[in-house]
Amino acid sequence: MNLVPSSRTAYVSDLTPGHGALRAARSWLHSDAPSLVLNGQWRFRLSPTAPAAADFAAEGFDDSGWDGIPVPSHWVLQGDGAYGRPIYTNVQYPFPIDPPHVPDENPTGDYRRHFELPAEWSDAERVVLRFDGVESLFRVWVNGDEIGSASGSRLAHEFDVTSSVRPGGNVVAVRVHQWSAASYVEDQDQWWLPGIFRDVTLIARPAGGIEDLWLRTGFQDGQGRIEPEVTADPAAFPVTLRLPELGIERVWESAADVSAFDAGAVQPWSAEQPRLYDATVSTAAESIALRVGFRTVEIRGDRFLVNGRRVVFHGMNRHEAHPERGRVFDEEHAREDLARMKRFNVNAIRTSHYPPHPRLLDLADELGFWVVLECDLETHGFGAVGWAGNPSDDPAWREAYLDRIRRTVERDKNHPSVVIWSLGNELGTGSNLAAMSAWVHARDAGRPVHYEGDHTGEYTDVYSRMYASVLETEQIGTDGSRAPLLNCTPAQGARQRTKPYVHCEYAHAMGNGPGALDSYEALVHEHPRLHGGFVWEWRDHGITTKAPDGTPYYAYGGDFGEVVHDGNFVMDGMLLSDDVPTPSLYEFKAVVQPLRFTFDGGGDGYDYGGGGEVSITNLRHSADTSDLRFSWRVEHDGTLAAAGELAVPAVAAGGTVRVPLPPIEVAKDAETWLTLDAVLAAGTAWAGEGHVVATAQLDRSAPRAAPAVRLRTDWRPSEGTLALGIAEFTGGSLTSLAGRPVAGPRLELFRAPTDNDEGTSGPVEESDASVAGVSNAALWRLGGLDRLTTRRLHVERGADALRTVDKVAAANSALWVTVETVWSLEGDELELRVEVAPSSGWPTVWPRIGIRFELPDGQAPVDGADWFGLGPLESYPDSLRAARTGRFSAAVGELSVAYARPQETGHRSRLRQLALTSGGTEVVRIEALPDTRGRRPGFTLSRHTPQQLARATHPFELPVSTASHLIVDAAQHGLGSRACGPDVWPEFALRPESRTIRLRVVAG
Repeated sequence: MNLVPSSRTAYVSDLTPGHGALRAARSWLHSDAPSLVLNGQWRFRLSPTAPAAADFAAEGFDDSGWDGIPVPSHWVLQGDGAYGRPIYTNVQYPFPIDPPHVPDENPTGDYRRHFELPAEWSDAERVVLRFDGVESLFRVWVNGDEIGSASGSRLAHEFDVTSSVRPGGNVVAVRVHQWSAASYVEDQDQWWLPGIFRDVTLIARPAGGIEDLWLRTGFQDGQGRIEPEVTADPAAFPVTLRLPELGIERVWESAADVSAFDAGAVQPWSAEQPRLYDATVSTAAESIALRVGFRTVEIRGDRFLVNGRRVVFHGMNRHEAHPERGRVFDEEHAREDLARMKRFNVNAIRTSHYPPHPRLLDLADELGFWVVLECDLETHGFGAVGWAGNPSDDPAWREAYLDRIRRTVERDKNHPSVVIWSLGNELGTGSNLAAMSAWVHARDAGRPVHYEGDHTGEYTDVYSRMYASVLETEQIGTDGSRAPLLNCTPAQGARQRTKPYVHCEYAHAMGNGPGALDSYEALVHEHPRLHGGFVWEWRDHGITTKAPDGTPYYAYGGDFGEVVHDGNFVMDGMLLSDDVPTPSLYEFKAVVQPLRFTFDGGGDGYDYGGGGEVSITNLRHSADTSDLRFSWRVEHDGTLAAAGELAVPAVAAGGTVRVPLPPIEVAKDAETWLTLDAVLAAGTAWAGEGHVVATAQLDRSAPRAAPAVRLRTDWRPSEGTLALGIAEFTGGSLTSLAGRPVAGPRLELFRAPTDNDEGTSGPVEESDASVAGVSNAALWRLGGLDRLTTRRLHVERGADALRTVDKVAAANSALWVTVETVWSLEGDELELRVEVAPSSGWPTVWPRIGIRFELPDGQAPVDGADWFGLGPLESYPDSLRAARTGRFSAAVGELSVAYARPQETGHRSRLRQLALTSGGTEVVRIEALPDTRGRRPGFTLSRHTPQQLARATHPFELPVSTASHLIVDAAQHGLGSRACGPDVWPEFALRPESRTIRLRVVAG
């Protein structure tokens, strides 16, 4: 049977990237040619299918019964569900995999907009209608004339509408289909958000104007060079280029005169010093304004260089996402977004996985970022069918692929921040990608080509991988290594090791994590072939919505009733959906800070003389340290004792200077800590004066022994009902402390699983994950760590002391933990010592070894904490670099992070002193003593237990709390990044072991 597709089906299944009066791709330029922005309210109608009739495009069509909708916007984010709901998938296609076809159930939005064409536009040679972003396939009519169609959601498309417009009233009509053949190549780990979501602009192209312009630049030995490319009709000449600051004015009488020239002495552009020069290129009819940055990008051997110096990417993968606007661009928000990146020492952006709004690249030029600009292309969902039918190797799709890379490169070719072109993401591999690479190499020899999926290096210039482990990354960077590389033969592996290496994605930042950022960073400084990488990812993609009771929250996959979805995998950023930085972003800032401090010299005890020296190494690409001011302070047990400025000469990029430290008074009975800060000496476009760029701490404390445990031999059986100082006990269990009801301590081995604890990715050979493909969290639940029960074995009493021994185990398990708890009066202090000893045979890592106290609210809830230890933010064994030793305070709500899915949060490591407060008044003070190996516990103070957190999938599902919960941990398991990447590194993994917790407690 021969089946002829309907006109409707054939249209949306067409592989051709555009039809009709669609113009060739060109630069997105700032021109003084007249333009009319058509953003604003449009008339709108949504249909559940792709209707064949186009009567709505007629001039006289009555749209009075339609709704109004703002443009730009996504229709699924308008009308509170009246126009459908967002869909989130990471890999899965939300429609059958039947390329190039899509279902007839294809939401289709019809738009209409009336506009007035100025009378003076009648002099224009051409009138162009530009769409900067429409998802996914759209057709355009003007005054009833069909103009054309296009696909490529995050790409600019211009149509020639000259013959259809007229002075005075006009109407433009647009039909947008959510699904089309193009949807198969836009499977990009984000919300599917249809609509006209970027600007719509009408442009009057003057006769004698400049059709396109490219000012290639170069920099070498202090000198700049410009290689101009001007696309214009012969009648447009003469064309004049002006760079007033450089005293340049060049007039080209004809196209033949346009040629490269030396610009003389210039200051180069870099991500650290983004020096831009204002330029204009003009004809008699039009003037184009550009901001020119001089820089040369090259690959020399296995080094990626800009202006002759090796680049290290401390980058972020950045989607365009906002909880209310989706991918609609807001310049003020974008500027603050990039300024925040700079404040956190981010120096690079990979535009995952499509070109951003073009103004974002203007901001990147201005503020300073290395940009890997990625094409709007991904076919990840074909992996589910073994890549059968993948468009990347199908010649029928070649023009669609080439059109996308042409539109990517041509639009953004003038930006100095763009240093690498990326073909796309997770496309498998194939001849169409090779063809794209060949086109880029022919068009722009000044920037290399990247694509991670080219594992064997057949058509790309840099070696790129996702989520390689620390060990594998080390082998990639090691000269002479013959360790196998992913999907490579030995010869292919050798070829890849001749190229610069970049982690296009690493350190998956989902929920609480990632860990071991510093392990990756250390490799960059040991192996020059390694050029850093891009964290996945910058921000969570939560969408603002409300729970059934009206409570607002940030939604993720499945919250809108999607048929298929990938859950909270869209919440994997170092920035929460509401722009709040997570502790992981502070950790990133500390790990990649551009200065290295190395302390030496100085003695113990009182030191009123020399305080030793510090070596300061400038790790920047090209900027010296003259923009920084250095300060120091000395604290005794977290209290300021002395402070001052540190005289540091300007250190050249890559250089090191040794500077004497100030005299440091070391306290006899307190810890002594020296802190150095490098801060901005003057404000910048992204931070104010005094902003901390880098910091370091030195422990200068005199040795002090912890009080010895008093040996007791007078234990005798007891019912365990008694008082010891500020504590009261019933049946051996604590019931009151400092006049407040308290329950505990009970053994706590469980933590509310982080997204990494729930992860199953990565090999288990390099970690203590017990079973490949099974999460640690699943094994913890299987082992009953979240449902431990207690059997009391002994209750004994001694002089001013109480001892209990418990056996703690879970139902249907023969494994146990013995917990010995000793309360004793030591002078005027109450001491608690807990000895935890597991039985043999525990097969998995443990999430924690801790004790939990329940603190009922009563009349004065415990609502805050003051502490001396690591802070101010949460920290874990493989995420400690941002933590500093000091004295901090926080309300109980501030101690936790509002991750989109509730999970373990709030742990503060290496505790010395803790005061629990209620309404600002101390309730109880606790001193944490180190164990015999000098290890100090950490603490968590929360309004919910780990079990309550684990049962909730959203914050609004947490029960109303009537108590605070204090957990003191002898140890915590690391974080890792197993949600998508390696598990916890072995030295940070917590295997079952015996541990001791010692606390001294006094009333507040």
